[in-house]
Amino acid sequence: MATVETLYLGELRTLAKHVQTGIEIITDAPLDNQGRGEAFSPSDLLAASLGSCMLTIMGIAARTHHFSIDGTRIEITKVMAANPRRVAEVNIHFTMPAQTFTEHQKKIIQLAATTCPVALSIHPDIKQKTDFLFNDERVEV
Repeated sequence: MATVETLYLGELRTLAKHVQTGIEIITDAPLDNQGRGEAFSPSDLLAASLGSCMLTIMGIAARTHHFSIDGTRIEITKVMAANPRRVAEVNIHFTMPAQTFTEHQKKIIQLAATTCPVALSIHPDIKQKTDFLFNDERVEV
């Protein structure tokens, strides 16, 4: 059985349906690529997928090691390149909840994020720049 079914609606818009749940996502081409920019672009979903995967694997690791990352927030910036038009870089900035994490917990979090399935599936030519803000300490990985 398929995971996703996608329909082209015309005018550079698609409708993707998650087969198991029926949840739908609309995509639009971005304004700078002949689109309306009224929804996520397909390349925006790549960036969102990376962030969601990182948080999910971090959550699993935190649960396994009996601590919480609830309230963690990510800001993701996608950088496009031309000739050919493609995602060249994804910058992921984590803001961890205002709590004290041990050095061991920080390492668990960082390893989980950078080894999530989506991060490992993205072509190595796409730069993934990741940093974490733990209270007032910024850590780049």
